[in-house]
Amino acid sequence: MNTPQRRIAHLDMDAFYASVELLRYPELRGLPVVIGGRDEHQPVLQADGKRHFYRLRDYAGRGVITTATYEARALGVHSAMGVMKAAQLAPDAILLPVDFPIYRHYSRLFKSAVAGIAAQIEDSGIDEIYIDLTGLPEDTLPLARRIKQAVKDATGLSCSIGITPNKLLAKICSDLEKPDGLTILVFDDIAERIWPLPVRKINGIGPKAANKLASLGITTIAELARAELSLLQMHFGRSYSAWLYEVSRGIDQRPVITNAEPKSISRETTFERDLHPRQDRPGLSEAFTALCVQVAADLKRKGYAGRTISIKLRFEDFRTITRDFSLPAYTNDPARIRRAAGECLRRVPLQKKIRLLGVKVSALCAETAVPMAEASRQQELPLVL
Repeated sequence: MNTPQRRIAHLDMDAFYASVELLRYPELRGLPVVIGGRDEHQPVLQADGKRHFYRLRDYAGRGVITTATYEARALGVHSAMGVMKAAQLAPDAILLPVDFPIYRHYSRLFKSAVAGIAAQIEDSGIDEIYIDLTGLPEDTLPLARRIKQAVKDATGLSCSIGITPNKLLAKICSDLEKPDGLTILVFDDIAERIWPLPVRKINGIGPKAANKLASLGITTIAELARAELSLLQMHFGRSYSAWLYEVSRGIDQRPVITNAEPKSISRETTFERDLHPRQDRPGLSEAFTALCVQVAADLKRKGYAGRTISIKLRFEDFRTITRDFSLPAYTNDPARIRRAAGECLRRVPLQKKIRLLGVKVSALCAETAVPMAEASRQQELPLVL
């Protein structure tokens, strides 16, 4: 019996954070809007009932863009761009602060809507999922339209979907017709639809790899597919070369993983200005404690505890270091996390100003399984008479 060709969908919400904000502030529709401000940039309700919105030109300090509406992107503004640089490109763009609680709410809504149609879902982030449609009897086009409509009905937001034989191609295709896109592709379409695209369209080819490929005269996926494996191996590691060779031909056997467990939970913050370890100690201490409290809250909300506490420091010269400390027992208690993170910090010579500070908890265990895990660890201890 022939195995049916897989139908894997990648669903990506369109400009998710910005779109959620437009539901709250419909008067901003059609305008360039940037998400990335601080709490002080909350819109202000005026006496006449209208809202005052801050503009990018009102921003001062360090920070990066989280996302932007398509109107702002047309002006050259994009995610991960510095806010000050964005202000040079679009000074009159509306600036809104990030509001993760409401984004998580809408994330749960759209994922629940999709789960009502297709149960095989891999959670890939707050605004994207993979869906295995292979076992569903419905034809691909009406099924995709039904999923898009369910998301729209549940959230009021649009999404873009790519449906292909694997996750690699689905991820690429969900981005081809944004916003509100729908792309269905089979292997025979690869030469026409995929090969003309730049290599950066492949998830897993970053800026460094793209630059190295460009130095070899390889800028499109078609050129990568024509490259000899031996040439790639001369410039990349053996495993990465083999991966490049396969993905350029649309080969990807990864399954849709429906029960993935997180490996770690972390929080970090980039300061508005570099902080001196002694002169700015109160501010650093407050930020450090807040990160520990936030990580603990994330652990409790997701039902996990962890044993390894790590810190991350980036200094003014962009040098980044990490330290970790393993606890004897699992925890999601903020005070214990703070003490362990403090032990990590004491092992770092603080001689330069600090640009970024982060806290991570790993070696996770579900809260419900912690007593069993602790008992198992106790059984491994040597018996002392």
